[in-house]
Amino acid sequence: MTKSIRRIFLSITYFFLLLSAVCVGAPAKHHTKYLVYIGTYTQEGSESKGIYGYRFDSNTAGLVPMGLAAESINPSFLAVHPNHRFIYAVNEISNYNGQKSGAVSAFAIDRATGKLTLLNQVATRGGDPCYISLDKTGKNVLLANYAGGSIAVFPVLEDGRLGEASAFVQHSGHGTNPERQEGPHAHSIDLSPDNRFALVDDLGLDETLVYRFDSAKGALTSDEAKGSASRAKAKPGAGPRHLAFHPNGKFAYVINEMASTVSAFRYDAASGGLQSVQTISALPETFSGHSEAAEIQVHPSGKFLYASNRGHDSIAVFAIDGNKGTLSPVEYVSTKGANPRNFEIAPSGSLLFAANEKSDNIVVFNINRQTGRLTATGKVLEVSQPVCIKFVPID
Repeated sequence: MTKSIRRIFLSITYFFLLLSAVCVGAPAKHHTKYLVYIGTYTQEGSESKGIYGYRFDSNTAGLVPMGLAAESINPSFLAVHPNHRFIYAVNEISNYNGQKSGAVSAFAIDRATGKLTLLNQVATRGGDPCYISLDKTGKNVLLANYAGGSIAVFPVLEDGRLGEASAFVQHSGHGTNPERQEGPHAHSIDLSPDNRFALVDDLGLDETLVYRFDSAKGALTSDEAKGSASRAKAKPGAGPRHLAFHPNGKFAYVINEMASTVSAFRYDAASGGLQSVQTISALPETFSGHSEAAEIQVHPSGKFLYASNRGHDSIAVFAIDGNKGTLSPVEYVSTKGANPRNFEIAPSGSLLFAANEKSDNIVVFNINRQTGRLTATGKVLEVSQPVCIKFVPID
């Protein structure tokens, strides 16, 4: 097979894989009614008792509180199953049933009441799990253990419960900062658009590692022995935290917590490789205080990227060059609260919900679809130590 024919074959293969992945996870119609779930911290002075819920109408932007949806310890990060019947939460703790481990909880969603029923809970095999995601088929849950410096995969059973880990990878090594990077700290794990690769940001190693993912087996494998590109190195002391793909699948963006920067990569769908094209500050040039970056998301239109800053307490807005994938600053908007750990863009792309962990609120912003700029709507949700926001369509 000639190189040109091989390229065409890989392109066609990727197109159909991407189409299949999108079809599996995409809603069958345009939804207007949602349940909004909020993961929180329940310890260290928090008044929270677990996961909280709101009803949301995208036509009117109306929000109605439902109160506590489920009691749980430190259900910090959430992930919704593609069938919208189940939701999964990491329990960010370091001791679970006497083990040096956190936990992951599976819940069934009552679409009528919004309440969550605990199905089961299993050990994550590493301390302080801080991130969770599902593969496009809904067959597996993937998570990152921050203190444990490891990643794991858990099969999703037919009734939504979780089985024991089908894959576990322990990272090793350290970074240049002796206080924050004394060892590995896996901070996120996300799947490529075609569901073939798992990309892991490790804050402690200053690396984004790439693993081949087998959804049928729930397996993770590395290509390092074959000499292929299996990791992207960040600037020493940068601290990669979270990753977001561009809707076109050609670019990926990593937010670096410690350096408060955003790194743009060209993504190779055939190998899972990342080629650096730009690193840009998430802070305005005039800011000289201490701040740490947290969340990153690309607008559904693919035109804009958003990043949160804890310390500067802002959302940075960038315009995306659709051909190069590079970023240009648009504005930096106050989140009107303290320590915006996470934010979520509503499925319609018209609103951004900023979770201010240390001021116990979530502030809602309008998104200008032409410019990407944010304007506060005046709506503020009162939630103690909010960490993560997820939408579940119910109509």
